[in-house]
Amino acid sequence: MSALLTAAVSTILLAAVLYSVAVFAEHRAGVLRRWHVWVFWVGLVTDTTSTTLMSLVSGGFELSLHGVLGVLSILLMFGHTLFATIAVRRGDERVLQEFHKISLTVWALWMITLVTGFGISLRGMLRE
Repeated sequence: MSALLTAAVSTILLAAVLYSVAVFAEHRAGVLRRWHVWVFWVGLVTDTTSTTLMSLVSGGFELSLHGVLGVLSILLMFGHTLFATIAVRRGDERVLQEFHKISLTVWALWMITLVTGFGISLRGMLRE
């Protein structure tokens, strides 16, 4: 495995751990907190880094189900994280207590993208 691919896989796994911890900690707490938002941002940065590295490894963006889901997922994660930042700054208790519903939906869509990416990679490795 090349160093670039190792870095890409490592950062996507880190993003998965970070984003999952933040989403489920927020859900368990029943309220969005500042530290959740910080972890969302770090998860988004690591996911974007990994996606960029994967794109370099694979030779660029591919117009496919996974490629479209990947772009959509990053855009959703960005919107989700930005909305979380605004919600925490404003301090609206109703929004802070209901935010986990949005988080779970965005996380689930992102996980579908992640799993399809791993599936595509495994299929490619099995063909070799």
